[in-house]
Amino acid sequence: MSEPGFAFVEADPSPALRPYVTRLMAYRECYAAPVTRVQAAMPGAVLILGFGSALEVGGERLTSFGSGLADRFTITRTAEPTEGVEVYLTPFGARRLYGVPMRHLTNATPPVEATLGAWARTAVARLAETPSWPDRLALADRLLTERILAGPEPDPRVRWAWARLLRAGGDLGVSSLADSLGWSHRHLVARFHDQVGLTPKAAARVIRFGRATHRLRAGATIAQVAAECGFYDQAHMNREFRTLGDTTPGQICPRPAPASGAH
Repeated sequence: MSEPGFAFVEADPSPALRPYVTRLMAYRECYAAPVTRVQAAMPGAVLILGFGSALEVGGERLTSFGSGLADRFTITRTAEPTEGVEVYLTPFGARRLYGVPMRHLTNATPPVEATLGAWARTAVARLAETPSWPDRLALADRLLTERILAGPEPDPRVRWAWARLLRAGGDLGVSSLADSLGWSHRHLVARFHDQVGLTPKAAARVIRFGRATHRLRAGATIAQVAAECGFYDQAHMNREFRTLGDTTPGQICPRPAPASGAH
């Protein structure tokens, strides 16, 4: 139990699934009062195969839903008991799973029936019939592996560009990526819209935000993180945190412990 009302079990994806899925989690939520959360933008997509009551996602009531990448935060609200399996996908895992250009899912959370049809209905029904959480996660792994590996192969050049952005923590110019690939800026953007959903510039912003958040939680100062992660200044950093996470660096950065004997 990680907090009152929320229980979960995680499993590592099987080797065939690891390039496409970073996390598998079976969960159950039940609270005495509604719980509202901010889901920050991240360099990946989320699939919820849920059963039980619906939750609010961006103001819409959904039980099972998928998403593409986003360059803004999303508000969720859980008011009634719910459970299911949560899947964190890489952009290329999402592209193979859904089989459509990822621009159609950018900043969107449609119900899974609208994007995955009969596969989603069967997956949700089979997962709901599986009471053991480890067995449920193993089943989810098998179903996802079959579906994803049958999907369209990712563009290796876009995967290379994405890996470079990740290694650079988002601090890499789009023109540098385009030049390395021998592509025009326009063609690079078009390929990212298809394979990732975001433009390279927007993807870099989300990656940089994730890196900066990690560094702040590790104890780095706001000034250090602003310089390390390539923000123009702290005002720029504040704006990005508001847009991508509905927060500020100061809300994430741990405060120093008071000196012994301080009042």
